[in-house]
Amino acid sequence: MTTEVRVGGVGMTPFESDSGRSLTNLAATAAERALDDAAVDLNDVDALHFGNALAEALDESAGLANALAAALGLDGASADRIENTSATGASAFHRGVDRIERGEADAALVVGAEKMSAGDTRSVTEAISRLVHRREYAQGITLPSFGGLAAGAYLDRHDAPREALAAVAAKNHANAVDNPVAQFRKSIDVEDALDSPVVAAPLRLYDCCPMSDGAAAVVLTRAGDADADAATADTGHPPAPRVAGVASATGTHAVAERPDPLSIDSVRTAGERVFDRAGIRPDDVDVACIHDAFTVLELIELEELGFYDAGTAWEATLDGDTALDGDLPVNPGGGLKARGHPLGATGLSQIVELVWQLRGDLPAGRRVDGAETAFAINVAGFGNNSVCTVLRA
Repeated sequence: MTTEVRVGGVGMTPFESDSGRSLTNLAATAAERALDDAAVDLNDVDALHFGNALAEALDESAGLANALAAALGLDGASADRIENTSATGASAFHRGVDRIERGEADAALVVGAEKMSAGDTRSVTEAISRLVHRREYAQGITLPSFGGLAAGAYLDRHDAPREALAAVAAKNHANAVDNPVAQFRKSIDVEDALDSPVVAAPLRLYDCCPMSDGAAAVVLTRAGDADADAATADTGHPPAPRVAGVASATGTHAVAERPDPLSIDSVRTAGERVFDRAGIRPDDVDVACIHDAFTVLELIELEELGFYDAGTAWEATLDGDTALDGDLPVNPGGGLKARGHPLGATGLSQIVELVWQLRGDLPAGRRVDGAETAFAINVAGFGNNSVCTVLRA
């Protein structure tokens, strides 16, 4: 019988364009907040998993998990670093869940952090450009290039208006306005998005996520552990959400080799696996965090995951179905687009947001009332790898 894993506590730093803090300091702050939220003593943590994607590319030091353990004063626990490009955070979460399910840990601290301001715009852009296949990189193709090509293909194939992409941006910015950890707490409308500078036609500036500093962390515990249950009761929160399923999948690395530019196999396969493991269907999900590095990806992923039929997610968005008060609230914290996208922390920030939603911690206007089942997808590159998670209240 598989051990049930709970998310006992969560913590984040604000996501910012330049935090002015070291990578280790960001990570330690998020970790301490998660431990405090979980009411778990540091001495009870027996596994530390640190997600970071770009440290070497931005001349940060190696041995990051060991440095974080030292900063926290954590001795005796196992510690490692996980890297899976822009899906690093969710992959670290997956590692922590796996350790507890296997009986190798009773309490795991999972932290994701990125300090993208450590490099200048050129060096960060160069590092992110290398996330694509090496042949595509050699030809000068970037992730925004793929985003623009996919967006153009989506609009053409489904006869969708350009306003459909702008509506995704406007919705996610609206959701971030009252989120104190969001990088962009600024409301925009569809016209603002349509009038912003072109990045990779038809994508414009407001269709693209920013570069960010920030950290997020979760404490995972074994359900039924008397000490962990007592700690959870001490927090004053409702019972800690449980991890109903985590699943990942790879897809064709070179985008040019995919038979259909609008088909992302890793997203579809990881989604099918996690729904099967959780014993649910897409219709059972009450709130979702979708990897919207570009607005078009929110639409494509919603369709690949089975939330909407092919070519209909744009209509659902324009109809308000994915708004905070819609049938399926998507990216209630602002998503990558407005909350920010510090690569190593993004997947964990999705988990943090969903835990807040499931516990009902948020004020009216930020809260999806009555949410019991939550879903997240964190994507590496342009779909080379995807990690999906289902949480239940």
